[in-house]
Amino acid sequence: MTAEYIIETRELTKEFSGFMAVSGVNLRVKKGSIHALIGPNGAGKTTVFNLLTKFLSPSSGNILFNGVDITHEKPADVALRGIIRSFQISAVFPKLSPFENVRVALQRRLGTSYHFWKPSSSLDVLAERTLELLGSVGLEEFAHHHTEDLAYGQKRALEIATTLALEPVLMLLDEPTQGMGAEDVGKITELVRKVAENRTILMVEHNLKVVASLADRITVLQRGSILAEGEYDEVSQNPQVMEAYMGSAHA
Repeated sequence: MTAEYIIETRELTKEFSGFMAVSGVNLRVKKGSIHALIGPNGAGKTTVFNLLTKFLSPSSGNILFNGVDITHEKPADVALRGIIRSFQISAVFPKLSPFENVRVALQRRLGTSYHFWKPSSSLDVLAERTLELLGSVGLEEFAHHHTEDLAYGQKRALEIATTLALEPVLMLLDEPTQGMGAEDVGKITELVRKVAENRTILMVEHNLKVVASLADRITVLQRGSILAEGEYDEVSQNPQVMEAYMGSAHA
């Protein structure tokens, strides 16, 4: 069973001083799929992300990545395995250009991240790949602009480019369309679809139209536990889901 799934949790639980943020979650994400994690505010979605990327340690339960137990690994070790996440708040360097942002992410591959005495020309070898990644998210023409001057949607696209620079095996996208207008939502939706062609994506997303458009499978959380799971058409008709999440989303 494990060979079919890129990441799997077994009875994953996180307790904070008596509050059960995540309770007995058994999540399985198929390789090559887009899997959405949805639920009302406070359902435990971000906590699950923090557990998977080891920003938090579980109170109990296990996390397996490609069949290997990573429950007690450090965040850096998990990232080196190819589990890379984005955050709800855009995490780019505003004072650098988009080109420099992506190049910083690529620089890890050179093994010279702390070689401050080397000339900037030593990074020229990364230029082609940097522009290629910017082109893949529609930002090549903005390569040398100031990142702080980019539109919000463009900053989110840049964050995806920097994530791709780390060569993720599994991308965890936390609210990729949060705070966007309809035009930007459409662009980011298509971008996620594009980058998912050769990798697996686990995403937290409140926009149900985006979820319906992208997700192969959906897991619904409520109060830290799995309420329902399945394809969108199946989950969206579940009375408990409609009451707990979808009903409140359209209230």
